[in-house]
Amino acid sequence: MKKVWLFGLFIAAVMFLAACSSQGEGNSAEAETNNETEETKETLTIEHELGTTEVPENPEKVAVFNYGTLSALDQLGIEASGVAKSSNIPSYLSKYEGEDYTNLGSLKEPDFETIYEMQPDLIIIAGRQGEAYEELKDIAPTLYLSADPADFMASYKEGMETLGQIFDKEDEVQTKLDELDETVAAMKETAENNGQDGLVVLSNGGKVSAYGPGSRFGMLHDVFGVQPTADDIEASTHGMDISFEYIAEKDPSYLFVVDRDQVVNGESAAAETLNNDLVNGTTAAQNDQMVYLDPELWYLSSGLPPIDLMAEEVKRALEE
Repeated sequence: MKKVWLFGLFIAAVMFLAACSSQGEGNSAEAETNNETEETKETLTIEHELGTTEVPENPEKVAVFNYGTLSALDQLGIEASGVAKSSNIPSYLSKYEGEDYTNLGSLKEPDFETIYEMQPDLIIIAGRQGEAYEELKDIAPTLYLSADPADFMASYKEGMETLGQIFDKEDEVQTKLDELDETVAAMKETAENNGQDGLVVLSNGGKVSAYGPGSRFGMLHDVFGVQPTADDIEASTHGMDISFEYIAEKDPSYLFVVDRDQVVNGESAAAETLNNDLVNGTTAAQNDQMVYLDPELWYLSSGLPPIDLMAEEVKRALEE
């Protein structure tokens, strides 16, 4: 009887060891499968102005540092996990002020510690964050995505198509681009029918700078079809410093104004800055054709700005 009992105990031990071995092999196989999944996760190689970045497809945690691209993502149904909330977020993106979205610093000063703690799958930047690119790409894949003023529409579409590839939204992006083409065509028709010229200026701290074709706000001419008042404006990010005498001499039919003080300092100052005899004597002022553009759209929204909203604003001004 004792031998039978010992034999049974032996059989039980063998079965127990076999089960443990099988379980261990299962766990090992599962771990190996998970590792293979991580290793074979699809990525895209994206070339951009600052380099080449391996971007994971459908990244879950995305940090976005420019409000134009944030708007583009939002329209595609893609929500960022972290944004630059220490700067003035445009009112049309006010939901990103909520606690559900991590504050990653300001447009010009990223909070590197918070970004590192967040461990995003992808970081998207534009012009204002260019200097931080090297440090950001050491934290996570970083993509510089911005439309080129010298070839605005082509570069804008390329940037949107890149977002479509990354987030598997190619069809949605194409629909948006088709709609945009219709909006731009309508805008150009309005500008052609209006037939008058325009000058776009930025008002900042009592000073004024002008922007022509191929510049930061050059889409007014290059994309929307408004005839430029002047052909001697140097294309640059910060515009060409001009005097009130310059505005009077060029005598624009329309004067389009971007008030930087309004979005940076919280107080509108452009109307007061331009309220002088020289500007008031222009055709634009005499015909009530001084147009104060929404600075949230034109100044804050870098990267891939909401062209449709900007076009509608200019179209309304030319039709009034």
